[in-house]
Amino acid sequence: MSTSAPRAVRPLYARTVRRGSGGPGLLLAHGGGGSVADNFGPILDRLAAAHTVVGVDYPGTGGTPRATEPLRLDDLADQLVAAADAEGLERFAVLGYSLGGNVAVRIAARYPERVSALVLTATFARAGRGLGPLAGLWAELGRRGEDELLARLLVPLAFSEEQLEALDPDGVEGVVRAMAATIPPGSGDHAALVGAADLRGDLAGLDVPALVVVTTGDRLVPPALQRELAAALPGARVAELAAGHLPFAERPAEWAALVEEFLAG
Repeated sequence: MSTSAPRAVRPLYARTVRRGSGGPGLLLAHGGGGSVADNFGPILDRLAAAHTVVGVDYPGTGGTPRATEPLRLDDLADQLVAAADAEGLERFAVLGYSLGGNVAVRIAARYPERVSALVLTATFARAGRGLGPLAGLWAELGRRGEDELLARLLVPLAFSEEQLEALDPDGVEGVVRAMAATIPPGSGDHAALVGAADLRGDLAGLDVPALVVVTTGDRLVPPALQRELAAALPGARVAELAAGHLPFAERPAEWAALVEEFLAG
């Protein structure tokens, strides 16, 4: 668990805000190599129908410049809370996807009085012996700017087998090219955080309603790692989603429905 106390910070990251009906606050923590638009775009308007939604782009993606120093999970958490402060949100739920689940857990650990609920999707408490080395390779390819090689590594892992088998070879190649063209400059920096992840100490001390959405066809973050996180989070509910690591691409409506149902209580 982080030992540094939360501190008031000036919001620095590019921010996405949807006020919709002006309902209760919902913070969005995106995944490594993604952005708010990339990871939540297909469900953003639906979530905003009942919530005031706020998200930030981590350094090196979306509208936020790349950092000049290694990223710190505490800084990502503090910047998302700073965005909530700037938008007048005192309490909020947090929806974290993949690496964003780590950010969400850290927010709940650092600001327990402000977090009303957690929804953690396709995420993990620790990188483990599979995801850890993979994240290291991802970080190195990102550092070298090897976007095509990185895309060839990630595409077979990010999509479910069902989705990949539905494509012909040209279709798979098109997906690889599309991913390579959109890998942000900070992707490797995000991957370094994935490889260093160990949130088990944070999880054990949390007392907040939580839903863990396990992506059952996930080959990037194996379902066993996702269930390990759920077991370490006291009182967490578990829901399964038949998707690979990209629920926003494969099952956006079903994913949004799980989030909505849980947050509606």
